[in-house]
Amino acid sequence: MVSSESSTTPVTLIPKRFELLTLGDELLLGLTANGHLTFIGAELGRRGVQLARNVTITDEAEAIARQIRESLAQADVIITTGGLGPTCDDRTREVIAEVLGQKLVFDPSIEAAIVERFNHFGRVMTPNNLKQAYRFEDGEVLPNANGTAPGLWFEYEGKVLCMLPGPPNELQPMFIGQVIPRLAERGLLLMREAYVQIRSSGIGESALETKLQPIFDRHGAALSVAFCAHQGQVDCRLSSPGGQLNPGQIDAIAEECAQLLGEDFMCYGDDSMAKVCADLLRADEKTLAVAEAGTGGQLSSAFTDICGKNKFFNGGVICSSNEAKMTLLDCPECMIAQHGAVSPECAVALATGVAETLSADYAIAITGFAGPCAGTKENPIGAIYVALYAPHGVWSKKLSYPGPRKTVKTRAVNFALDWLRRELVRAQAGRVLPARRLTAMQ
Repeated sequence: MVSSESSTTPVTLIPKRFELLTLGDELLLGLTANGHLTFIGAELGRRGVQLARNVTITDEAEAIARQIRESLAQADVIITTGGLGPTCDDRTREVIAEVLGQKLVFDPSIEAAIVERFNHFGRVMTPNNLKQAYRFEDGEVLPNANGTAPGLWFEYEGKVLCMLPGPPNELQPMFIGQVIPRLAERGLLLMREAYVQIRSSGIGESALETKLQPIFDRHGAALSVAFCAHQGQVDCRLSSPGGQLNPGQIDAIAEECAQLLGEDFMCYGDDSMAKVCADLLRADEKTLAVAEAGTGGQLSSAFTDICGKNKFFNGGVICSSNEAKMTLLDCPECMIAQHGAVSPECAVALATGVAETLSADYAIAITGFAGPCAGTKENPIGAIYVALYAPHGVWSKKLSYPGPRKTVKTRAVNFALDWLRRELVRAQAGRVLPARRLTAMQ
């Protein structure tokens, strides 16, 4: 089943207005991307809430006060990010306290946590850090396990104000571990996810909808369907906002969709392609190694981000120069001279070499011209060769991805991951291709 929950209770939620206020001059200057909107919007969406709006404002006291008054007048839940730190431009706590008529009180427990964190890293705490030890007199503290500025929680005339620090590594675990549960306990969010998400790869958004439409048509207006395309994959979210379908029925619809998609079905939820491959490798007790001549470690990084990587990932080799290819992976000099470093033959040699060098069951190699320089008439910028080594053979495929360097590298990595995923799915099902040494495909 999609989930372990079995319920006939419709999933419904009384609508409330949520607003997100992201503070910081660095956001408006474009020095920092507003990842808080993406993260918080997605987490709330999973629990049945859509942000009514996001407002990004400067660090100026007047701008903060004006916006918080406006939001308090029309929103039920207000979430702020940033401006809780120790420096002179961190004014959020003080300004909002004045707007609310709340006295700021010094909290010794916050001071102790700040001191402990500085001691842990062997650093001397400067006096201005104690600015973070103040909280609203009638509010609560949200402990920050990854920083010095705690979050603040305040309930005001039936409204909820949640103030979070700006650094993502501090905000994100606090939001998931503390804010989401608090909002759910108050009936402002659903206790379980509001929709089932089907993640697909290798099929476009329009083709995905066309393929699944006959299933959707059987449920009419009771079923809500939404699509979201990402680089290399498309998500399809199934829900029943009116509550006509219970969670068990939505799970059953999602499973039917997954069966129809076959190998284009990637996973339920939001796991990355690398995580899906990792789970398949671990399930069969197989290992992987990678060789990268065109993606600079981006493929390796996708796997090293996964907890428990040592169980399935033997390692990676970044071999940009021909000398590195020959020295580290035994890529024959005569083959490079005859066919070139960007060729199906070289890709196969790299995949085979890294599999043998690192004693891996599977291996992926990527070589190519990501641009903006280099390239040849036969292999212009955007020409990429990916090779896959498996226990039953090794193959190479040629890709053509014209575009900016970063985009070419990302698309090459996504293709390689999806190819590996499909091969692992076939192997798990006992459906492997006949052994071949090399097939170059456009």
